[in-house]
Amino acid sequence: MTTQTLPVDHELVRAAADVAHARCRGERHTMAAAGRAPDGRIVTAVNVYHFTGGPCAELALIGVAAAQGVYELDTVVAVGDRGRGVVPPCGRCRQVLLDYFPAVEVIVGTGDGVRAVPVKELLPESYVWADQLGGVE
Repeated sequence: MTTQTLPVDHELVRAAADVAHARCRGERHTMAAAGRAPDGRIVTAVNVYHFTGGPCAELALIGVAAAQGVYELDTVVAVGDRGRGVVPPCGRCRQVLLDYFPAVEVIVGTGDGVRAVPVKELLPESYVWADQLGGVE
């Protein structure tokens, strides 16, 4: 598979980094995510850690976006607290992002090597729900 590199939305990375710096405290909130809506709005969220599990920042972002009337995201990025920088989504988040926003771009990489890639490239040969086939039998 050829990796398609897309332009990086540095404003989105800064938004996530700013939230990680300002809002991530202790063990409960360690990651921030930011997403850009098709109309240009930026939505942010943090993870919700609990010993029983909890949503990653990317999953919290989907809920926050919906609460603000944003049902599509063009680009998503997650940034760790304590200056960790861009952190790629875990496997669960990759699958959920693909299911919710099949065309979303995800910013991954470290330092000067950050890049945006289609979520489909982060989860190759993934399954597709029957409901997503659009009536194809």
